[in-house]
Amino acid sequence: MPDHSHHVRQLRDLADALEAQSRPAGDPFTPHPDTLNIISNRHTTRGQLNYAVPEDLQLQRRIRRYNADSGLQHGDIVALALDVFLRAQGYPPVLRQRGLK
Repeated sequence: MPDHSHHVRQLRDLADALEAQSRPAGDPFTPHPDTLNIISNRHTTRGQLNYAVPEDLQLQRRIRRYNADSGLQHGDIVALALDVFLRAQGYPPVLRQRGLK
């Protein structure tokens, strides 16, 4: 019997890419439900993300202002923004299913 696992993997990757590009019609910046679930879990492992960004964009000031207005933590603001952008570009995360490692 032929091994179709490579084709199955390709189909799953394609499905993930299509899912990443699907957004509710009203708001293209709506975070993915999986992302919201990960961020809301207090046991989520976190890592440092450190990149130099153009100062003229005033990202640090804008993040602080959004934090003050929304109460959302700085790291969560960055995570949501980057996740929405990368999913829209066709780069969804490969999430582990619960109970599997």
